[in-house]
Formats: sequence, structure tokens, C-alpha cells
Amino acid sequence: MSDSAGVIGVTGVTGHLGGRIRELLTGGGHPLVLLARAPQKVTTGAGEEVRACDFVDQERAVQALQGVETLLMVSAAEAVDRLDQHRAFVSAAAEAGVRQVVYTSFQGAAPDCTFTLGRDHWATEVALRASGMAYTFLRDSFYADFIPLMAQDGVIRGPAGDGRAAVVARDDIAAVAEVVLRDPDTHAGATYDLTGPEALTLAEAAALVTEVTGRPTRYVNETIDEAYASRASYGAPDWEVDAWVSTYTAIAAGEVSAVSDAIPRLTGRPATSLRELLQRM
Repeated sequence: MSDSAGVIGVTGVTGHLGGRIRELLTGGGHPLVLLARAPQKVTTGAGEEVRACDFVDQERAVQALQGVETLLMVSAAEAVDRLDQHRAFVSAAAEAGVRQVVYTSFQGAAPDCTFTLGRDHWATEVALRASGMAYTFLRDSFYADFIPLMAQDGVIRGPAGDGRAAVVARDDIAAVAEVVLRDPDTHAGATYDLTGPEALTLAEAAALVTEVTGRPTRYVNETIDEAYASRASYGAPDWEVDAWVSTYTAIAAGEVSAVSDAIPRLTGRPATSLRELLQRM
């Protein structure tokens, strides 16, 4: 265990990813500051302190981050102002004296990437690079855990064509985050693409869901116009529908097809395949 981490701050502790990372860090010898919008929902153990913190309240965030040396910044929930929230929180972390931020970004993040929310991740990375703090970017692919949830009435619909996605298990992301947070100096300035061990088409993913779970599932390739029409009934705002549809068009464009070795290299064990994940669910 390295002593470079100091006090570790963890955001997203009431969510799946942040909560899992917190579990992995518990008992590891580093004091943990658990940052939550609803601190009353968080129970603490030995060496842990919970503090109220909201990305949108910069002044309160500065107070909550006092004494934190290494910070896990789990990206905020999808919202029209998420980038503004991220920039405010980055500023708060820098003002509070945080030394290094580990940020959960997105595979292929770029100012013009097809997945619209990936552009926000890129802009957040830009803010972190300019902040004066050290940083590590964990660029997650789409979550393998969500594949079964994408099926409505046994059908996954979207304009992904024959594109492939190297979907990643959330628990594998958590395992990498633990490694980085325990020894941040070693990973300062690094960007890691976090993917599963293979890139699958959605037709192949649907076939695996059918085989492993016994729930008949198939993939229907929509046109972009069909995709927008089939989602119109949800009454979601335009930015959110754009994000949903661009999940599929990013796959079609091949922007999430690259398979990385970062997970086995950093954790010492293979990345979890979609088949293995479905068998555990």
C-alpha cells in the first residue's frame, strides 16, 4: 500500500459505482471522506467520515473537501447542466487544496464524439487539466450491466447497425479505481480506457442474453428517424433523447469498439465478459 493517497474523498457513495469503490477502499488504511448530497443515507464505519456535498453548491463543496488529498469524482447524474456542475466541482476541489482527482470519464471522449454526453466528459477533462491539480482519467466504455435493461419487451432497438461495443462491467471499473486511488502518484497524468475483453455487436449481445438468462431477446436495427420516433412517447427533453440515440450511433461509428488491456494490467485479473456478468446476475 502506498502512502501517497492521504485522505481519500469519494463522491457517488449512494450510487452503484461510487458505493462499490467505497466498499473496496474500506479498511485499506486510508481515511475516507464520503461525499453525499444526502448524508443521512450514508452509514459510516471505522476511519470514515460523511460530509454533505453537492456539485452545484461550490461554496459548500469547498468546505466538504477540506483535508481531502485524493478525490474520486464520479460523474454527476445526467442533466442538462451536468457540465456546469462538473466545472464548479473541479473549481471547488482546486480551491480546497485537493492534490489529485480520479475522474470517471468515457471511452472516446472528444469535443466532437458521436455520443453527446462524451463531449461533456471531454470538457470536464479539459477543466481538470487546466486546474493545476494532478488527475487520472478512467474512460469507461458503455456498461455491460445495462445490456439486459436495454431490451423493451425482449427487443433492443437502436441505430447501431453492425457496430461493436467493448462493454465493461461496473465492478471492473471499481476495481481499477481502487488500485489508482490507493497509489495515485503512480497513475498521475494517466488516461485508461476501461473495456470488457471483447467487442460485441448488439445482435451478439442480445443472443447472449437469450442464451444465459433464458429470456428471449433480439436486436432490431432502427434508422435514426425511427429511433427518435420510438422514443418520442417518453416525453424526455431533446438533450436526453439525443443522448439515448447517440448511444447507438456511437456504436455504429465504431467509437467504442477498441478493446483495452487496462483492466487486467492494473488489477491482475481478466476483465469480465458479458457472458460471465450475465451468469452472475
